[in-house]
Amino acid sequence: MKNYLFTSESVSEGHPDKVADQISDAILDEFLRQDENAKVACETFCSRGLVVVGGEVRSEDAYVDIQKTARGVIDRIGYNRAELMFSSQGCGLLSSIHEQSVDIRRGVVRETPEEQGAGDQGMMFGYACRDTEDYMPLPLALSHRLLQVLADIRHNRPGVMDYLRPDAKSQFTVEYDGATGRPLRIHTIVLSTQHDEFDTVEAMHSRIEEDVRSIVLPALVDTLPAVTAALFKGDYKLFVNPTGNFVIGGPAGDTGLTGRKIIVDTYGGKGAHGGGAFSGKDPSKVDRSAAYAARYIAKNLVAAGVADEMLVQLAYAIGVAEPVSIFVNSYGTAKAGLRDAEIADRIGQIFDLRPAAITRKFQLLNPIYEDTAAYGHFGKKPFTRRVKLIRDLGDGLGRREVEREIQFYGWEKLDSVDLIREAFNM
Repeated sequence: MKNYLFTSESVSEGHPDKVADQISDAILDEFLRQDENAKVACETFCSRGLVVVGGEVRSEDAYVDIQKTARGVIDRIGYNRAELMFSSQGCGLLSSIHEQSVDIRRGVVRETPEEQGAGDQGMMFGYACRDTEDYMPLPLALSHRLLQVLADIRHNRPGVMDYLRPDAKSQFTVEYDGATGRPLRIHTIVLSTQHDEFDTVEAMHSRIEEDVRSIVLPALVDTLPAVTAALFKGDYKLFVNPTGNFVIGGPAGDTGLTGRKIIVDTYGGKGAHGGGAFSGKDPSKVDRSAAYAARYIAKNLVAAGVADEMLVQLAYAIGVAEPVSIFVNSYGTAKAGLRDAEIADRIGQIFDLRPAAITRKFQLLNPIYEDTAAYGHFGKKPFTRRVKLIRDLGDGLGRREVEREIQFYGWEKLDSVDLIREAFNM
């Protein structure tokens, strides 16, 4: 079979849509830090000199300083200079957050938590494959990693590429073996990065391309496993800032909106997407929590050897706890004569896919979301961190600040592999 090409892109933390995502998730995190039962659906709009935050929230106890939270995110990203035409202290900020609809609350709040219904109808997808050690599609994984390397240089390596500004986009095209589906080589790399003014376009292009070749790409390859690094064979095409100048960027150059980068956030166009975005939504919204659960299932199934590639779809009805359907596509890679319909049936038997159960398993009522809002929600290493929370301690002690170890990216754990192998007699 003929070899084929597949391409995915990513955008940096300074891309206007990602600025919006990070603000929305930072606000969500602050509500959950103060009130684990808060219901939040927060949206952000960014433009030149302006941020607008809107949405619906229900919380008995939390008060969030929207101005402080949003400006803190903008400053952390690096929009802190007037010449960027969008800065943490120079932009206007409007807030229009209102109470959550009682009609929605009726569906998601129950006397027994396990009976909690889904916060909306819809279908969510999870995907995993053997391209990388994290079971992610290689073109997207490399696109994310390149921008993370660029951001690390900008934030942590003074004197190296000091002209870098926060906005950037990357894109990788990978050649695959048509018979096996395995990646063979890097075919094309595209990187567009915002920068300070240069004397001429020619000087800009020459300097940045040279630095990408001699600094950025070697730093990227050094972070990769040997099998992936070997795919950089030296014959790839490289396009750096192909449109010319990229001085005006971020919200000053383009409007940013929460939830516009759903393909960047997930699988780079591999598998499928149900259309629902993640950022700014608490886990009662299955757009987010069920998508995390579907990824967890797909990843553990592939790691267990059920298939080499796996797409899992979960679908819900608003106000109903159990999913209305489970669908599997193994793309013909399922092992031991397993049929996709049989795999789907067993998923329903192995995993509790009610929203409350998903939330409990992955500890989703904690402030873990701002970290997910740039460079993808999937394929990152799970970790724990001590975080200050405000919680009701009971026994008449009231609400106090406590410090607890909380789990980040629990949906990336491979802790159901043995359970799956047992269920599939593998």
